[in-house]
Amino acid sequence: MRAVIYARVSSTNDRQNTDRQVSDLTDYAARNNYEVVKVFEEHISGATKNTERPVLMECLEYATTNAIDIILCSELSRLGRNCDEVLKNVLQCKDTHTNLYFQKENLSLFNADGGENPYVNIMIAVLGTAAQLERDNIKFRLNSGRAKYIAEGGRLGRPVGTKKTPEQLSQEYPKVVRELKKGTSIRRTAKLCDVSAFTVQKVKKALGI
Repeated sequence: MRAVIYARVSSTNDRQNTDRQVSDLTDYAARNNYEVVKVFEEHISGATKNTERPVLMECLEYATTNAIDIILCSELSRLGRNCDEVLKNVLQCKDTHTNLYFQKENLSLFNADGGENPYVNIMIAVLGTAAQLERDNIKFRLNSGRAKYIAEGGRLGRPVGTKKTPEQLSQEYPKVVRELKKGTSIRRTAKLCDVSAFTVQKVKKALGI
C-alpha cells in the first residue's frame, strides 16, 4: 500500500518540530508494509482554516490525484483543532475513499479489507456535534459581548464622521459619475467600472444624479 505522512506543529520557531511525528509514523508504516512515498510537514495553528493551510491542501490533493491508499497522522488534532474544518477533511477523504489513520486514537476510516470502519460514523457524528457546539458558543460570546457593549453606552455601526462626502465619492469613482451622467444604467455602470451595483447606487444617491 502507498502512504503519505502528514505532520503538523503549531509553532513556527525552533520550540517545536515534526521529527517525532514523522519518525513514529514511518515506523508504523514499516511494520504494516506501507510504502511512504511523500511526507508533508506543516508549521501552522490547527485552528487555521483549511484554505489557509497550503501543506494540508497539497497533501489531500496529492493523495487524491496520485491514488494514495492511506494518509498517516499522529493524532486527530494534527488534522486540525476547528471541528468544522476537521469534519470537512474527514468527509472529503471518505468521499474519495482515501483512508486516514490516526495513530494516537488507533483509528482509521476504512478497515484493511476496504470496508468502512463502523466507528467512523460515530466519529463524524461527534465531530459534527462538537462543531455545532463550537459555533453556538462563538455566537453566544459575540452576542453577549455586543449586548454588554451597548448596555455600557457603546454604539454599533459606522463611526460618526467616517461617511464619505459627495466630493470624496466623486474623486474616488470618477468613471462611475461619468457613466451615470451619460444615463447608463446602474447594472451596466457597475460592470463597466468594475464595481458593485451597491457602490453605484451609493454614488448616484449621494450626488443626486
